[in-house]
Amino acid sequence: MIHKSCIIDKQAKISKGVKIGPFCFIGPNVELHENVELVSNVHIEGNTIIGKGTKIFPFASIGTQPQDLKYKGEKTKLIIGQNNSIREYVTINPGTQGGGSKTIIGNNCLFMISSHIAHDCIIGDNVVIANNVPLGGHVTIEDSVVIGGNSAVQQFTRIGRLAMIGGMTGVLKDVIPFGLSIGNRNFLQGLNLIGLRRKKYDNQKIMGLDRAYKEIFSSKNLHENLSKINGEYKDNELVGEVIKFIEKDKKRPICSPEN
Repeated sequence: MIHKSCIIDKQAKISKGVKIGPFCFIGPNVELHENVELVSNVHIEGNTIIGKGTKIFPFASIGTQPQDLKYKGEKTKLIIGQNNSIREYVTINPGTQGGGSKTIIGNNCLFMISSHIAHDCIIGDNVVIANNVPLGGHVTIEDSVVIGGNSAVQQFTRIGRLAMIGGMTGVLKDVIPFGLSIGNRNFLQGLNLIGLRRKKYDNQKIMGLDRAYKEIFSSKNLHENLSKINGEYKDNELVGEVIKFIEKDKKRPICSPEN
């Protein structure tokens, strides 16, 4: 069902079951897969692919050129996965040549009102980004992350899987998987234990992760602390995931406890 007031370029690819409400604009290089729904007044342009079952609410702007002064009109992409909910006034930009040329969003995510996904961001599955949260360029958000309202994430920052960011947090440092981060300038408050239990991880592994967390952040010298526990938790994949995240090449420092 396509409302007669829409402007849809003849080259756009519209799959079966797509619903397009009043006053939407769809550019020539857009692909809408099965059962995508545009409620009304949605603007989509650029080399944009939107996966099946995704629903986009009024006044969202998807695929417009990046807010990056280095961008010179090169052909880049925006790829949005399946069953996402993109609420009112959300803005999502494609990639830039200098950042890999792609912005990629996974499946089953919720982007609440006025959130912004900048160029070259990589967003995993089951991510929730609350109202008024901007992500700077080149940000990586892993699966099942929750970011509270009115927070902001600086460019090139990474947030690990199943981490939680409290509302009104300025995220300037990488947050480890399963971390709980808050603050005007973010620090670690502990682990997202409730989230781990909801995912039904073994309680012994959660307790092991909690012990390892205390050892890893026992002093400011993270790499020395990691060397001391290396091998001790080799059978705990949760600890292994945190260690791998910390040791990976990065542009931002690792977020640590305040004290």
